[in-house]
Amino acid sequence: MDTEVNPENPVSGASVPKRPAPRLPGREPELSRLTRLFPVALGGTAASAVLAGEFGMGKSATLRAAAALAADSGFTVAIATGSRLESHLPGGVARQLAEALQNVTADPAAPRTPYTEQCGPAGESEALEHFFHLVRDAAGRGPLLLGIDNVHLSDAWSMRCLAYIRHRVLDLPVLIILTALIGHPPHREVALLEMAGCTPATITLNGLGDAAAAEILGLAPGELASTCREATGGNPYLLHALRPRLLPGADPHALGSSLIGQVLHTRMHEFPHAPAILHAAAIAGEDASFDLLAQLAGVDELDALPAIDTMVRLHVLDNSSRPMLSYSFVRNSVLKDMPQTTRAVNHARAAKLLAETGAPIERVAAHLLEATAIRIPWGVDVLRLSARNALSAGDAELASRHLRRALDERLSSGRRVAVLLQLAHAEFQVDPPAAAVRVREAVDNIGRRETAAFIANAMLLSLCGGQDARLAISAAGQIAARLDAGGPDAVGPLLSMTYLAEAGSRLGPPPEFRDFEEQWAPLTDPAARRSRSALLALDTVRSGESAQDAIAHFADALAGDSDGDLFEQHYFFTLATAVLADEPAHVDRLCRILDVEREPWDVHVPQGALPTLARGIALQAGGDLQRASVHFESLLRRFDERGATTTCPVGVLCAAKLVECWVDLGRFEAATSLLDRMDFVASQGLFTHTYLLYARGRLRVATGYTRFGFEDLLSCGRRLAHHGMRFPGFVPWRAHAARAALALGQGEDAARLAEEDLSAATRWGAARPLGTALTTLGLVREDDEAERSLTKAITALSASPARLQLATALTELGSLQSRHGQSEKAIETLRQAVELSEHCGARPLARRAAEELRSSRRALTPAKDNEHGLTRQESRIAVMAAQGLTNREIATALHLTRRTVELHLSGAYRKLGIPGRAELGGALAKSHRGG
Repeated sequence: MDTEVNPENPVSGASVPKRPAPRLPGREPELSRLTRLFPVALGGTAASAVLAGEFGMGKSATLRAAAALAADSGFTVAIATGSRLESHLPGGVARQLAEALQNVTADPAAPRTPYTEQCGPAGESEALEHFFHLVRDAAGRGPLLLGIDNVHLSDAWSMRCLAYIRHRVLDLPVLIILTALIGHPPHREVALLEMAGCTPATITLNGLGDAAAAEILGLAPGELASTCREATGGNPYLLHALRPRLLPGADPHALGSSLIGQVLHTRMHEFPHAPAILHAAAIAGEDASFDLLAQLAGVDELDALPAIDTMVRLHVLDNSSRPMLSYSFVRNSVLKDMPQTTRAVNHARAAKLLAETGAPIERVAAHLLEATAIRIPWGVDVLRLSARNALSAGDAELASRHLRRALDERLSSGRRVAVLLQLAHAEFQVDPPAAAVRVREAVDNIGRRETAAFIANAMLLSLCGGQDARLAISAAGQIAARLDAGGPDAVGPLLSMTYLAEAGSRLGPPPEFRDFEEQWAPLTDPAARRSRSALLALDTVRSGESAQDAIAHFADALAGDSDGDLFEQHYFFTLATAVLADEPAHVDRLCRILDVEREPWDVHVPQGALPTLARGIALQAGGDLQRASVHFESLLRRFDERGATTTCPVGVLCAAKLVECWVDLGRFEAATSLLDRMDFVASQGLFTHTYLLYARGRLRVATGYTRFGFEDLLSCGRRLAHHGMRFPGFVPWRAHAARAALALGQGEDAARLAEEDLSAATRWGAARPLGTALTTLGLVREDDEAERSLTKAITALSASPARLQLATALTELGSLQSRHGQSEKAIETLRQAVELSEHCGARPLARRAAEELRSSRRALTPAKDNEHGLTRQESRIAVMAAQGLTNREIATALHLTRRTVELHLSGAYRKLGIPGRAELGGALAKSHRGG
């Protein structure tokens, strides 16, 4: 900001030796505009200019540089400076100019009359006229430059003097240059233009560019110089103040100078209430608003408005709905000049005011961080929630800062344990050893058993997987050991959640179930017994032994006043929805339990995501592909907003389910685009990677990349087997792998996969897996066995909600019937298949069924070139037989079974009225028209 003392003033061209103009980086354009006025004045016509700019923009320095250039051009130079401390003294600025002019015009031997004696109301006319004569006489000796620096601080009398001469020097070689603070309220008597003489050239000094800022800072042009320019607005005075503080590694946006803060605060005293608004704006930062500034400043709104208006015009505050301090360096400087206690108390007040107005939680927390040593009990929940959001955004360091601030409050033992464990989670991202210390500290702070168990459960639920899960499992284990003395009811639910977390985070086989079962035998607490039922369901699912038992155990876990925590656990949720998808009543109960008002424990999971996903899975299982895709797509957008689609297991599950849905809908390009976004390397958990592999395998097979899809599907099977998962309904990978094997000509592999699938489905006993396995078996078998398998599949699937699988089985049976010459049956079967697949929205399946239906109808149409009513297929086979081909050769050539060939030949013999193959040639010859 411009200094108030400008050395070398007043300056007279007659007495001061010439010297080079000072170097002003970035001010060449402004100086050029000023020097273009020199020829006007040198030609005998007055000219004037006003240099306007904010505090510190270099107005004084630019005036001095212009004065030096004017002296070199032959001007007599007289410069005066307005001063805030002299603005009430009459004639201060005019006196400076008069004394300089007297040095030029007066006879050195003659006595002088001090100009001060002529100022004031008594001798006003004489004084004004005397000042004009001084100017006229000096201009008569040669061109004259009158410079008034900080004219906005001039006293009223001096302004009147300048206004008096402005019309009287129009035809004199006078150049008047004034510098003024932009936006400074005009003097009540004289406006700036009245002092500037003839129409002035107004030159606004704006912030310097990157190159000039780099030169002032002594830096090479680049990102650092650009950041410094941004932090100071390119203000030269601020850049000079920043330079000594710019140490290696420093962030320019975090630097400030208490001296700058003091100077600005002092200057604001000129304007009512401005100092208080200045401090309030520094505290508020990006949260600045009119209401908040007035409240923080303790100023009535009617008084705050003119103060804010003045500061905006002075460019101290931004001219926006958020009147922030214009530059971060200025804000930091004002804060540095503020005592720490004052600053902390004001940040606490700002936090409370923002919280009361419903400001974003992160903004409230930002002020709580600065309110050090101030007790704010209500702020603990704000800090914890903000830390949760910061961790979700990947900023573990900020989350840790929020939680360490929360620990400064007086907390109960339970809340301290909760904050310590949350802090351990955050610190684990950047400093794992420190996280382990936090866990031990949390265990040492355990007070009430129930609270500790609840907190440990919450921590297990809040982590997605991987190393985070290992930390949670370790912490839960330590807490469980501390609570073990309370008996199985006290520790049972926690052990259950720990078991689920460990089973879901392992890439290998899960922990042994029997190790936990013995501890649950004596459980009596309802919550503990529900946990036991949940784990029994899980063990039954993993063993793949009994769908009926698994559903019964899940029903027990869902019964009563279940709080749903178990079902929020990623591993358990995925298995539960896979099993319960065909049980509408249980799905509704599950969704009601999951549809809670609070945010999910896991920061990556949006509120309401789990019930939305569960309903989408149920709709997909029921064949309602369009509605299912709407659920998945809306949910995926919310995961995208949190950046969690590729990292959170629930997000990955949603994406994989949507890909699977799109494959069935025939939206292959959309499915490919979504899979291209997924990180197959990072998604190495049991469910995330397995579901992705399954979805990609199905897409590849559907789009002609059969070999690659086949490998993906086999990889799914290997991963599930490695984890001990025998439940056939998790992902029906064998059914699609068998189809891929058939397409690749690997009939033996297809048959083996189909037999394995049927064995697993029979053992499990649910309609969907059984019907799917029987459909696959119908593809790999021949003749009557194939038809029996497909018929059984249709019977099984008709009793389940699996509409899409039923449509698939109907399509395969109709196709088989058509190939076997049973066109009448095929038409009815395929008609149902087309109707059902279209209802599901499965376009690829509907097209295939429709094509088979058209083919079957054509097969019933008699060939046009025979009179005995042979169908096209019968005619084709009869001709080949008459030519001497065996049934096996005909079957191979037409891709039919021998049984089908035999059926078509029998029909041809009957229609032609012949006993067998020997008479076939003659009968065909007679049957041709015109033959």
